[in-house]
Amino acid sequence: MLRIKKLIRPALTAMAAFFALSYPQAQADLLEKAKAGETIRIGFANEIPWAYPGEGNTPMGFVNAYTLGVLKEMGITDVEPVVTEWGGLIPGLKANRFDMITGGMYILKERCENVAFSDPIGTFGDAFVVKKGNPKGLNNYQDIKNKGAVFVTGAGYNQIKVAKKEGIPDSSIMQVPGPTEILAAVKAGRADAGGVPYFTALNLVKENVDTVEVTDPAKLPKWTQHWVGIAFRKDDTAFVKAFNEAQKAYLGTDAMLNSVAQYGYTQSQLPGDVTTAYACANR
Repeated sequence: MLRIKKLIRPALTAMAAFFALSYPQAQADLLEKAKAGETIRIGFANEIPWAYPGEGNTPMGFVNAYTLGVLKEMGITDVEPVVTEWGGLIPGLKANRFDMITGGMYILKERCENVAFSDPIGTFGDAFVVKKGNPKGLNNYQDIKNKGAVFVTGAGYNQIKVAKKEGIPDSSIMQVPGPTEILAAVKAGRADAGGVPYFTALNLVKENVDTVEVTDPAKLPKWTQHWVGIAFRKDDTAFVKAFNEAQKAYLGTDAMLNSVAQYGYTQSQLPGDVTTAYACANR
């Protein structure tokens, strides 16, 4: 178990006073846990560069770096990472295996029915991983559909829903555990295009520039662009409110942008004025 630091008691006392004044009527399970100095567990999958385990399970990736920064604003520095497969993130959260999901999860209507999202932390689009030279000319979902190509993506990924909405039949959609398997399927010719977030695609291609490439994300439908949030259990309303308050003070600051710069997150990914309520209703 990773102990990044123990909760700083002066910060903890101040945090407790702030919460008591600001959210007296709210459900406070996770909040009380933090105030008591207990470890906060963050759940994520191996999704480079979003969130992934480093040496000794150290939480790496820009969503983890961002989340640790917000938690520090709240006075929380005692954190334990819990790594699982992508499809196990929401079930694991609901089963209390961890306290929040930092995996880089799109805010989607069906997910909003199961978890509570923070305010958006960024906006992101998708892309395809295809063989070098894109021999079949697969730049969007209609290309895949019209050419009878095989599309591969991860189990539990939003791209499954998008592909079906765009008319790709189930028989042409391959589901695998995650990015490594998506890349392997494309390289081996078992699939023609791998659907992943653009940042993930860039990382997959980085070590395989001689065999695969990334398509232009601008050629995918605009409605497939999404906003990412940190996910919590629905009962932890007080903690979510407190997290959002701390996020307002942190998002877009030099400290925040410096912490995520090594992973490719820039000012262009900042979410703007879009709210979680809007994303839940429209995605």
